[in-house]
Amino acid sequence: MIKISPSILAADFSKLGEEIATVESKSDYLHIDVMDGQFVPNISFGFPVMESLQRVTEVPFDVHLMIDRPDQYIDEFIQRGAQIITVHYEACTHLHRTLTYIQSKGVKAGVAINPGTPVSVLEGILPLVDLVLVMTVNPGFGGQKFIDEAVGKIRQLDEQKSKNHYDYEIQVDGGVNEETAKVCIDAGATILVAGSAIFKENNREEAILKIIQNANSKGS
Repeated sequence: MIKISPSILAADFSKLGEEIATVESKSDYLHIDVMDGQFVPNISFGFPVMESLQRVTEVPFDVHLMIDRPDQYIDEFIQRGAQIITVHYEACTHLHRTLTYIQSKGVKAGVAINPGTPVSVLEGILPLVDLVLVMTVNPGFGGQKFIDEAVGKIRQLDEQKSKNHYDYEIQVDGGVNEETAKVCIDAGATILVAGSAIFKENNREEAILKIIQNANSKGS
């Protein structure tokens, strides 16, 4: 079953609670992109925003840490309701330790790879992770164009998953819309992160349903 994780980075922050209310009935998660201006060339939001979200929704938080030294902040994100924490392969010196620590706290652990990072670097931790996030844009800004070459990584991860009987989710983030959603799902993705394709539409629930319907459609 396709899961949808709307990225609140594309929402109107002047009325964030209202924005979330327009998507929560059709959402499996809320995707929370945390950026520090160091690992990526942008700054988004952190603990105060998550605390405010805890008061307005019960949709599980899917927290994507696009930050250097994520280990320093894991406990604080857990305290603020994170149910999935995804760290970047490129940002972690001791990736195995980071992922097992997240799981020891009863939270699902994910690892993300940038467009320039091959799937092969994850070989040693694929048996461990709950989620692998394939970035289909360069991280740091919303609204970017989908990088077609990333689809091959989704296929590789799906093949590894089937061959070795792993049970991780394959998540895709960046440029996901009605058209690219199908390409990603056909390649093996199970969770779609979408920002602009949802929050830039007047009817957000309808936008989510269109993404799901297109992804499930038969034929090319």
